[in-house]
Amino acid sequence: MLLRQLEYLVALARERHFVRAAAACHVSQPSLSAAIRKLERELDVPIVLRGHRFAGLTPEGERVLLWAHRILAERDALRHDLSTMRNNLSGTLRMGAIPTALTAASLLTTPFCERHPHVRVSLESLSSREITRRLAEFELDIAMTYLDGEALGSVRATSLYEERYLLLTPDDGELAERSVVRWAEVATLPLCLLAPQMRNRRILDEIFAAAGAVVVPVIETDTVSALYAHVATHRWSSVIAHAWLHMFGVPDGMRVIRLENPAQTPRVGLVVADRTPEPVLARALLDVARGVDMRGIFDRLLHGYLSGPDMNAVGG
Repeated sequence: MLLRQLEYLVALARERHFVRAAAACHVSQPSLSAAIRKLERELDVPIVLRGHRFAGLTPEGERVLLWAHRILAERDALRHDLSTMRNNLSGTLRMGAIPTALTAASLLTTPFCERHPHVRVSLESLSSREITRRLAEFELDIAMTYLDGEALGSVRATSLYEERYLLLTPDDGELAERSVVRWAEVATLPLCLLAPQMRNRRILDEIFAAAGAVVVPVIETDTVSALYAHVATHRWSSVIAHAWLHMFGVPDGMRVIRLENPAQTPRVGLVVADRTPEPVLARALLDVARGVDMRGIFDRLLHGYLSGPDMNAVGG
């Protein structure tokens, strides 16, 4: 049974004429008559008293008409409810983010909460593999993650920015005066990097391998904040994503140096499970994301830190 069949029945009962009912529904009279006959077959009851013209509804038809009004009213109420949600959303947005993108999430969640003050955001730091699992099992509404290189499952993806890599090193280090550094050179430094189970580290390992180098960090950690805490001691260097500058900047006594371009730069974006209907809150965050130029924000930030020695201080 289709809602359109019920709409035709309501129109016929109101107009009491097949041709006028068809015109009101913007269909041909044979199409309307065929749809109502199909409804009779599906429900296995006569609905319309037929003669040379419309003669009314059968008792069963009157009961079907009551249900048709009820069902169509519920349909309209659902539309109104969703319309209200779009204009005055409430509830909790369940969002996941890989640790390397977590530093940038506030660029989306802050304007989202300003636009929808009645919505709460639950933001979790998750691995890319955990994000894929939890989206598939309806435990997340939306997530920020890498879009390339590993299976994401059945999702809809929106690209936000491409990750660019920099050497973060003490300003008195052996490579500190260079404008561009090769990956093989970085591999010789005492390094602090993210742990191997993290997608960022697997990407870096692939880039080092493509440069003919094997990297063996002195320190490995699973959080960006712990990585920064270690390099701030000036004992280690690291390879950072340019998006991290948004939250952490460059510690005193350190500087960032451009790395030679790898063969490809991983994309970071928003993913939602490919299902219908799409979660209303996830769609609202996607609407906000379309108005945030994250690529431009990070590129300008990167240019500022690379434009001169005085810009490599926190807050510079």
